[in-house]
Amino acid sequence: MVSLDKAIIASYDKEGKHFELYVDPDATYQYIDGGKNDLKNILVVEEVYEDVKKGERAKNSDLQKAFETTDINEILETILKKGTVQLTTEQRKKKVGDKKKQIINMICREAIDVRTKAPIPPKRIENAMEEVRFHVDPFKDPKEQMDELLKKLRPLIPIKFEKLEMAVKIPPEYSHRAYGTLKTYGIKKEQWLKDGHLIVAVEIPAGMQGEFIDKINKLTAGQAETKKIE
Repeated sequence: MVSLDKAIIASYDKEGKHFELYVDPDATYQYIDGGKNDLKNILVVEEVYEDVKKGERAKNSDLQKAFETTDINEILETILKKGTVQLTTEQRKKKVGDKKKQIINMICREAIDVRTKAPIPPKRIENAMEEVRFHVDPFKDPKEQMDELLKKLRPLIPIKFEKLEMAVKIPPEYSHRAYGTLKTYGIKKEQWLKDGHLIVAVEIPAGMQGEFIDKINKLTAGQAETKKIE
């Protein structure tokens, strides 16, 4: 566990009161990011404060009213899930980068350029984000941020979200292996032929067409037949 001078602050406002905790930056980041499932070694000081810098502790009556408990671990869990966590400069930079990558990938996987009917390259999205000066929030849901970003990007890039239907024919020797993968994309129709061939129709985001075809070809050593259904 880190020393107090290297601890960061996790805070939460409820019932008109402000609450703060001293927490370990690395353990807290791992917990928030989903890589740590328990609260062990997160708290640096087992006290809830109104103001950590002034050393003003929160009253038990205020804790009970805001959290319906005075148990420090339950309060910690609530603050980490619903409150605000101060990050170190390095952590913030990494978290912003990770979130930015998620947002860009979501757009590239699900959208196309209306003019070319082709997926939009990640670098083009990244450059446009810089052009519109979009600031990624390290804690905000990426889907919510993507929706905000699209409003700013559409004047620059004619983005359209659409799905397309693909027909796939799998040879007998690969059909059972490929079936599980095809299910993850969402099978709309399927037909098993007497000779063992598998024919399916799947609906996928338009931006995923290239990725989908590549994956099916790898699964079948290039022996599958794929066709866009108009």
